[in-house]
Amino acid sequence: MTSGPGQPKDSLADWLLIRTEISWPSWRDACPVSGAPARDGFRNFFMATRGGQDSEGTARVLTALDLAFADAEQGRPLTFALMAKWQRTVLGHDLVGFRTMPAFAKGGRERYGLAPDTRARFERCLSESSQPGLPLPPRAARTYLDILFFHPFEDGNARAAMLALAFVLAREGVLLDQVHPLQTTRWADDAEGAADLAVLLGILITSAERRPSHGRQS
Repeated sequence: MTSGPGQPKDSLADWLLIRTEISWPSWRDACPVSGAPARDGFRNFFMATRGGQDSEGTARVLTALDLAFADAEQGRPLTFALMAKWQRTVLGHDLVGFRTMPAFAKGGRERYGLAPDTRARFERCLSESSQPGLPLPPRAARTYLDILFFHPFEDGNARAAMLALAFVLAREGVLLDQVHPLQTTRWADDAEGAADLAVLLGILITSAERRPSHGRQS
């Protein structure tokens, strides 16, 4: 996954280089939220960030969110095939596969290379979303970043990352009522930023646990 002349360096390679070296924060076991939170943070996030510009696309991603929550309730493993099922709903396409060319993001400042084993490595990374011995916030943060930097789909990877994050948390009974603080640019070579994301997720989990539930609001 090397870069050619005049191309940005391979940000996926950067991520894979630091991924196993990140100093993830420690964390107590999260307590499952009792009942629905007062607000569904992920639903509110998608409605606020996309609702005014693409009502049909927003409806599709909210349907995909419901699918992700249903799969989490069933305790399914996170796989590319499962994500592709959600992504077919998000994009409104019958067929959604793993990308077949290098991908770019951030106005071309990040390039994500493609090698014969890229999809297999992605699958292994997804399987680590349930890795024993690593607390939930780091696992959820790492999965979110895996999707951003593997960039598995031709389109809609930011939405895919959010759906997977919601899934990993919900699979362990954790629901967030705030998601907007997560919306910031993430860089593939930023180990401290990855650890900070895990800290932020821990704060959001704690906040959701402490706020009383008064039924779901839109």
